[in-house]
Amino acid sequence: MALGANLFLRQNQSLVMTPQLMQSIQLLQMPHAELNQFIAQEVEKNPLLEVAGDEAASDDGTDAPETTDSASQDMSSDWFTDERQSDSAAHLGDSLDSNFESVYGDDNAPARPDAPELLSQWKSMPGSGGGDDHVDLDEFVAGKPCLRDHLTTQIALTFKRPDEQAIARHLVDYLDEAGYFRADTAEIAERTGLTTERLDAVLERLKTLDPPGIFAQSLSDCMRQQLLQTGDFTPAMAVLVDHLELVARRDFTRLKKLCGADEEELLKMMQSLRRLNPKPAGAFNSHPPESVFPDVIVSARKDGEWQVELNPDTLPRVLVNRSYLTQIKASHGMSDADQTFLNTCLQTANWLTRSLDQRARTILKVGSEIVRQQDAFLKHGVDHLRPMNLKTVADAIKMHESTVSRVTSNKFILTPRGLFELRYFFSVSIASDQGDGSALSAESIRHKIRRMIASETPEKVLSDDDIVAELKQEGITLARRTVAKYREAMNIPSSVQRRREKRAHAKAVGA
Repeated sequence: MALGANLFLRQNQSLVMTPQLMQSIQLLQMPHAELNQFIAQEVEKNPLLEVAGDEAASDDGTDAPETTDSASQDMSSDWFTDERQSDSAAHLGDSLDSNFESVYGDDNAPARPDAPELLSQWKSMPGSGGGDDHVDLDEFVAGKPCLRDHLTTQIALTFKRPDEQAIARHLVDYLDEAGYFRADTAEIAERTGLTTERLDAVLERLKTLDPPGIFAQSLSDCMRQQLLQTGDFTPAMAVLVDHLELVARRDFTRLKKLCGADEEELLKMMQSLRRLNPKPAGAFNSHPPESVFPDVIVSARKDGEWQVELNPDTLPRVLVNRSYLTQIKASHGMSDADQTFLNTCLQTANWLTRSLDQRARTILKVGSEIVRQQDAFLKHGVDHLRPMNLKTVADAIKMHESTVSRVTSNKFILTPRGLFELRYFFSVSIASDQGDGSALSAESIRHKIRRMIASETPEKVLSDDDIVAELKQEGITLARRTVAKYREAMNIPSSVQRRREKRAHAKAVGA
């Protein structure tokens, strides 16, 4: 068999993931804050990209001409000219049946000899509105003290000796965000050359500082320090604090034996624990809460239909500055490298604007389909939430399931029923026994269970079997273990624990 080399052509098709295609896919699943950060980075790298502000520029790159409001001119001429000031006051006095001179009679009184001329003093101050400098009022706003400054001030008053103050300030560095002391004094003693006993003595005094529970070494220690400062640290409470794992499991039987208290006293002690702060340094957390901006807004129209639109506040306004590109190309002396760089920037800018436009269209398409299928939920509430999966929406809008999954990730929709994540509307389908082939959403069933338990009385607390029976009467067949799984997922205790708490609460209210 002879071997030889041959040259031939073959044509085939294959899917290639280019870097731009990968970034387009990533743009779909980016939330609002991450998208703004990505756009800011692209604008910084690309001179042809710019973010349109509220005051948009004209197409030729020049600013739009200023416009003057005629109404404001009329108001200015009527109110702030010396010639018409007295006439306007008299006219208003007649029309409103009031006498401004009598109401504000003190304005015409002679000034006191020792009264300062505040207006002239303000104008003469450097940096005032009448001077050349500008005063930023934010500079006069008191800043929020941090935890370190708050503790350092107390350390200077608590410890008299300078060496103890230095040790205390050094131990502040080992606090975490919750205010717990996360270090071993033996290791600190080995590094600093101090004795462990001396460090422990300083640490014990630090635990008496404000906020209560600061420098605690565990959750039990945090609770213990707060109870000591409030005077509620009884022997029974000490046992309860040492067995927090039983409190979390609601093991009332063992807790009553350990604490030597009856059920009513035990519940009162547990209520005292709930009033404590497990994170003493939480009030000094400087991180602001993250705001959630809806990507899709749903509102009811007069004809009874739903209007679905994108939130303009979450739409990035990215433009390609073609006037700047024309000016650069018109200049002489451009090298080939500069020309290549500008062409690359132009292609990247055009790709980004097209990708952002396609992202907005896809989000609107997915949101509109979700609203169409969840019409009963928007009108009647959670009980009418339909089961839905990604494939149902993908088939309806002629897209792939992975695209719908990326679009619904970290995206929110504002409806008349509230603010929901798009993922909220995708739930498991549970068949109904009504005989009409209808199905119920798992979320709606969890809502039914939560509503049943909320309407319980101390005399009639529903067990899991009772909930199964009531759901059966409504045409919903569930196993007992499924009801228990739903109940535990909603952090609802068992019927035995609920009965004890409800009876104790009824006794406390009656007393």
